[in-house]
Amino acid sequence: MRLKHLATGLLALWAAQSWADAQQNIRQSLDSLNFPMSVSTISETPVSGLYQIQLDNGRVLYGSADGSYLFQGAMIAVNGGQPRNLTAEVEAKAIGEVINSIPTEELVVFAPAQPKTHVTVFTDVDCGYCRKLHEEIGQLNELGIEVRYAAFPRAGVESPTADVMRSIWCADDRQTAMTRAKQGKSVASASCDNPVAKQYQLGGQVGVQGTPAIFLANGTLVPGYKPAQALAEEAMANK
Repeated sequence: MRLKHLATGLLALWAAQSWADAQQNIRQSLDSLNFPMSVSTISETPVSGLYQIQLDNGRVLYGSADGSYLFQGAMIAVNGGQPRNLTAEVEAKAIGEVINSIPTEELVVFAPAQPKTHVTVFTDVDCGYCRKLHEEIGQLNELGIEVRYAAFPRAGVESPTADVMRSIWCADDRQTAMTRAKQGKSVASASCDNPVAKQYQLGGQVGVQGTPAIFLANGTLVPGYKPAQALAEEAMANK
């Protein structure tokens, strides 16, 4: 019995040391590459010898125990013919935490009296489908969906569109200014300390490649326009 306990203890000690070595090796490899994103955690995966690297922006990489190989892509658990995208699940949870931590006072919010859930939309005021989505803000609110807009001027933060979006964020009535811009109307020029550049950068970090980019409350990304009823149903299913 003592030998069994001793063997168990040695095995646990070896496993802990192997994990510590793997973390050190992977971090050294990332440092040698001058990797631009900070690492949140490194953890084991269901695959022996393969480690999950959670980045601060919510994205996931994988690395070998010796740090010689880094991977990016989806890890699929087959589950007897019922696949689960483990990577997407982990990323959605982490990205949801990042996006939901944006202070609402830094967003342009269209909220119903009693919201059931919310979506965060990275938007560009000159984007056709962004304008189409905005036409359905009233319907979304009636369905209990709070819409939170974050700025993502597709042409960059030095573009004329970004100037308009800065004026929206600096307006006394952001909702009215946003609606005017989405209708193709002029918005009074205004300046202030605003989060447009910061939100644009964050959008790039969490994988926004086009607009509208709709993040549900649990971090799941809905890329592109979706009609109000369908979007509300998906939002309610992913609170």
